[in-house]
Amino acid sequence: MLTSTTKILAIPGSLRTGSSNHVILRHLAGLVPAGIEYTIYNDLAQIQPFDPGLDNDNPPASVTTLRQLLADASGIVICTPEYAFGIPGQLKNMLDWMVSSSSFVDKPICLITASSVGTHAHAALLLTLGALSANVIEGADLLIPFIRAKMDADGNVVDEETVNNLEKALNTFIKVLTI
Repeated sequence: MLTSTTKILAIPGSLRTGSSNHVILRHLAGLVPAGIEYTIYNDLAQIQPFDPGLDNDNPPASVTTLRQLLADASGIVICTPEYAFGIPGQLKNMLDWMVSSSSFVDKPICLITASSVGTHAHAALLLTLGALSANVIEGADLLIPFIRAKMDADGNVVDEETVNNLEKALNTFIKVLTI
């Protein structure tokens, strides 16, 4: 059932605001039905490097804030590139901070990897999210290789198959959130 408290937190794996991953998250924002709050988290760069010594009852404020946003979210969309055949460092850092919390436990996840290739990052994220006991929704995980070739000069997703796959993944994800 769709309620005013249905919230999606979208997390880009790239720190660059104009990245293809940000473009995809903004594209998805335009597809979200009325009644669902959709927020793109743009403070990934503010999370300091993971330090287990600081992961206690009083972690850094940026970590506390993100943990609360995750707790309040009905579901999470992660859209990331692949860097050096892996997860971008700042995204992995954020996930490392979540290991000791229950922020991702059973949380529905829509996982999109959009990069030149992306297979390594996608596989690594599936492993990491599994370690966090996240619920990556079948049909809402999507690998989009060669993303730049699927966008126009203005940064819009124009490849019809990619547009359709994004819509299908989002619809599958939203069905899980609104049941």
